[in-house]
Amino acid sequence: MAQRMTIKVDESVVSCCGPLGSGALSEPEASEMAKIFGVLSDPARLRILSLIASEAEVCSCALEEPTQKSQPTISHHTRILAEAGLITGEKRGRWTWWSVVPARLKEVSRILSN
Repeated sequence: MAQRMTIKVDESVVSCCGPLGSGALSEPEASEMAKIFGVLSDPARLRILSLIASEAEVCSCALEEPTQKSQPTISHHTRILAEAGLITGEKRGRWTWWSVVPARLKEVSRILSN
């Protein structure tokens, strides 16, 4: 049986800093944020999202070189980002042009900053 340890907390350190958030997340908010954080936990998806967010819109074809990923891999990751509502795509000919969903990013930012 594992022995329980008690960790002593220095109250002067704890009292200097405010809480991380102003309120607890609701169950639906927590569930939704867990989904988004799961999507963003992959370094390739986080990089792809940052590349798309850095422009008004980005062609899938322009994501191959900076990510050093194949087109099928990029398609996989952009599909997951789109399913999470973080980006939206518009098919133009052979390629999809991606842009971020500003309202979704603001929602994530609001929850992180509360």
